[in-house]
Amino acid sequence: MTITAQLGLAAELAARAEAGRPVTIGLAGAGQMGTDIVVEVSLMKGVRIGAISEVFPQNAIEAVVMAGRDRSDVVNAVTAADIDRAIEHGKVAVTEDFHALCAAGHIDVVIDATGNPNVGTLIALEAMKNGKHIVMLNVEADITVGRFLKEEARKTGVVYTGAAGDEPACTMEVIAFAQNLGFDVVAAGKGKNNPLKFDAVPVEYEAEAKARNMNARMLVEFVDGTKTMVEMVAIANATGLEPDVPGMHGPKATREELAQVLCTKADGGILNKAGVVDYSIGKGVAPGVFAIVKPRHPRVLERMIDLKVGPGPCFTIFRPYHLTSLETPLSAVRAVLHGRADMQPIDRPVAECTAVAKRDLAPGDTLGKIGETDYRGWAMTWTGARDVRAIPIGLAERAKVVKPIKAGENLTYDNCVPDDSMVVTQIRRRLDQSDAQFIAA
Repeated sequence: MTITAQLGLAAELAARAEAGRPVTIGLAGAGQMGTDIVVEVSLMKGVRIGAISEVFPQNAIEAVVMAGRDRSDVVNAVTAADIDRAIEHGKVAVTEDFHALCAAGHIDVVIDATGNPNVGTLIALEAMKNGKHIVMLNVEADITVGRFLKEEARKTGVVYTGAAGDEPACTMEVIAFAQNLGFDVVAAGKGKNNPLKFDAVPVEYEAEAKARNMNARMLVEFVDGTKTMVEMVAIANATGLEPDVPGMHGPKATREELAQVLCTKADGGILNKAGVVDYSIGKGVAPGVFAIVKPRHPRVLERMIDLKVGPGPCFTIFRPYHLTSLETPLSAVRAVLHGRADMQPIDRPVAECTAVAKRDLAPGDTLGKIGETDYRGWAMTWTGARDVRAIPIGLAERAKVVKPIKAGENLTYDNCVPDDSMVVTQIRRRLDQSDAQFIAA
């Protein structure tokens, strides 16, 4: 027997489908995550992919075909008008120009799935300029200039949001649940999905990446810890929780041990204070997300123990999965139907993901992309990063090394010069100048 009643968003989307007004998504990027989104949207009622911008158009075409459409349903588009005509005829437009994607009148919301901080920033700005909501499946851009993008969205009357399914937004769901019940949130974070190897480089992971249908650079971004650091900083800057120590603790705590490890030293754990972000490499935690909570009343403590949530005094609220890009369309739908963001940065940051050298770097070197051979991410408090003049990881690509840097050292504004031609660098400089004035005041 199947469920006959449509529940929640599914009911709203079914009504949109019945009325012939599906939520229409413009997708930027058709890599692994983008392809997942195309396929997932094809299985949902009341929502559709109207257009895809992709520098390798064949990737977008293959994604649409994989989702069950005929090749004849894909239209190559150059202008916004081309995209609108394709959508009007029930086709999916593919373009190399994200400007055209963002300007198309029939697009309701844009999802950035490029993963590149500078490109993602450009796409977000273009979407908002054209009155489109923007969903950032691009945490790297968000932790670098998300505050600015959120404010630009407010000014233009659209929604700027992180993406459902990514671990930060999933963790936010758990944190919100804990807050709704009046728990103190001691810690929040995720289980790390891949073995941790700080000096991982793509050449070592080509075979595994191929077997998992991934880009080796993207896989290394997970293995070397960068993605974990980026994601925990995103949670920090959306909540006010901080890294307890540089790089966080990352204990080998199992699912059952989490609440007795990621709690304060006063409660028998390893934390110097409550209110932090962290991760675990212990068994049974990945691919889940968690919040470690502490009841404020002995009656609630008693009930939690009675319900076998744990021995106390802290407990783990746990979501055992995150569906990454498969959940992302839900953020697009909520933005359009409810004008609601699933995740946004707060006005003042509390954490920074800095860049740490993976190898010795010499003056004259031009740095590559995240996940390659030059650097990895490292989570710090915002004040700690500012004190050592550390460069945000979102500004490391194409930066020039001006002084020798040993493996394991921070990239800083003293030993590196970010590429000022990138819009993300220009915006971040303005944010930093504004912060300096705020501190001085």
